[in-house]
Formats: sequence, structure tokens, C-alpha cells
Amino acid sequence: MKHKSYIRYQISFILLFVLLAVLFFWNINSGSIQLSAKEVWDIIVHRTGEDTAYNIIWEIRLPRILAAVILGGALSVSGFLLQTFFNNPIAGPFVLGISSGAKLVVALVMIYLLGRGLVASSQVMILAAFAGSMISMGFILLISRKIHSMSMLVIGGVMIGYICSAVTDFVVTFADDSNIVNLHNWSMGSFSGMSWDNISVMSAVVFVSLAITFLMSKPIGAYQLGEVYARNMGVNIKLFRVQLILLSSILSACVTAFAGPISFVGIAVPHLIKSLLKTAKPILVIPACFLGGAVFCLFCDMIARTVFAPTELSISSVTAIFGAPVVIYAMFAQKSSRAKMD
Repeated sequence: MKHKSYIRYQISFILLFVLLAVLFFWNINSGSIQLSAKEVWDIIVHRTGEDTAYNIIWEIRLPRILAAVILGGALSVSGFLLQTFFNNPIAGPFVLGISSGAKLVVALVMIYLLGRGLVASSQVMILAAFAGSMISMGFILLISRKIHSMSMLVIGGVMIGYICSAVTDFVVTFADDSNIVNLHNWSMGSFSGMSWDNISVMSAVVFVSLAITFLMSKPIGAYQLGEVYARNMGVNIKLFRVQLILLSSILSACVTAFAGPISFVGIAVPHLIKSLLKTAKPILVIPACFLGGAVFCLFCDMIARTVFAPTELSISSVTAIFGAPVVIYAMFAQKSSRAKMD
């Protein structure tokens, strides 16, 4: 039985890597300019090629693709951590209003700085998004202490998200400066306009957070079996829960700061990954979630860019189309499993 599980894990990771590679090269060659595999290889590896093609690949497409990989993976892992924390398969940064809280504070900070002729740096954006995430998470935790029903908790998160989104839309709509008005595109979610400086900052934040998350695989696995079991295994529950909140908030804040709020990735991908692996072991699910989130966002970003080109769809619109059915299935699966237990 263990041998069969081991083979399943190997096949699953190979499948994820293959899908990631295929979508990477498909994305990099999708657009107005079509290049051969050799030309793409020369531009990426040897940094040589025709100037126009080189600039399009190296300065526009490649940063965007890497952003989709890094941020998609981060959002998926954030969703897994929140689902572990709340013990609910439909918990996620977008549904619980955490992404909307981050969006609100980032928008307010950007409007304040742009109104004074200043440009928000990547670090400021991440800090603002983190502050917004923590404020929303604080409200969610407050609700969770008063309301023990997970369905009501999700409804509370959705309401917080609607309030934050409404305030953000109101502020952005009535902004005068043309640069501020462009915040509307960011507030809808997009991987466009990424720079190599953005990639450097998000890589540092995301991969450090992922490394810490991976090192916490053992206590996360113990926590999945219940607080009593985790406590008996020597896990400091209060400290552990704080760590989960901080890590999930940092990951989702980084996504919101650079790409705006992106819906359903944090809920749908962890569920798909656990269904693929047939296990919830964190040591396997965490890296698989990162790969799955990267694959999912690369696929959705390609759809957003190419289906109605030159018009580009918001990434959240596409992720909702493919992610919402998975969430609905997860809700029915949870309900049927509870019915069997009863």
C-alpha cells in the first residue's frame, strides 16, 4: 500500500512539473509575436536575439510569467494554511475577506502617496497589504470566538470582503489623478506590468515564508489531527496558531500588493492537490500546492491574455470561472462526508 502511495506521489509531482513547463513555454510564446523554440531559448538562456523580440520576452512576458508562478503558488499555500487553521476546506484569503482588506489599505496608501507626487515602493505596498490582511484577519478571529459555526464564519468573511471592496471602489472611483484612476485595473487583479525589481522582492518574501512553512510541516500534520493530539506532541498551540496566521497573511498580502486580489485560487488549488495526492500530509501538500497554484495561475493568465486579445480580462474573472466549481464540489463533498459520519 505504501509502495502504491509512493508511486502516486511521484506521478503527481512529475505531472505538476510537466504542466508547469508546458504552460511556461506556451505563455512565453503566446501573443502578437510568435517565436521558434530556438529563438526563445537564445533570448532566455544566451540573452541574444532581435531587439524587439528580446524586449518583449525579457522585459514583459518573462516577468509576468514568473509573477504568476510565484504569486499563484503563494496564494495556494496561503489557502492551505487557512484551511488548516479553521479546519474548513472552503476557507481562503479571498472568501474570508483577507485579500479585500489588503486591497483596501494598499489602495489608500497608494492614493495618499500619489496625491503627494510620490510612488509607493514594493516594500511599502507589501507592508500596507500585510496591515490590511491583519486587520481583516483580526475581525475574522473576533467573529470566530463568538460564532462557532463555520458556515456563519465564512458568511462573516464574505461580508467583510464586500465592505472593504465597496470602500476601495468608492475611493478609486472618485479619485482625480489619472495615475490613481489606473488603480481600478489593479483592483480587479492582474499580473501585467511586472518588473524585475518586483520579481526580486516578491521572490524574497514568498520563498522565505515558504521555507518557514515547510519547516512547520510536522506540527501542521499534528494540528490536523486535533489540538489535543498536537499539544500531546509538544506543539505550543497558541504560538503555532499565531505563526499560521502570520504566514498566511504575509503570503496573501504579497499577492495582493503586486497583483491585486485574486479569487478562488487559495480555496480551489489545495482541494485539487489533496484529491490528486490522496493525502493531506503537509510535507507533500505544501510543495504540491505551490506547484499547483503556479500551474493554475499560468493557465488562467494565458486565458485572460489571449481569448479576447487585444482586450485583456481580469485574472480574478478567469480564476473564478475555473475555481468556483471546485469550491462548490468541496462544499458538497464536505456535507456528504459529514452525513456519512452521522
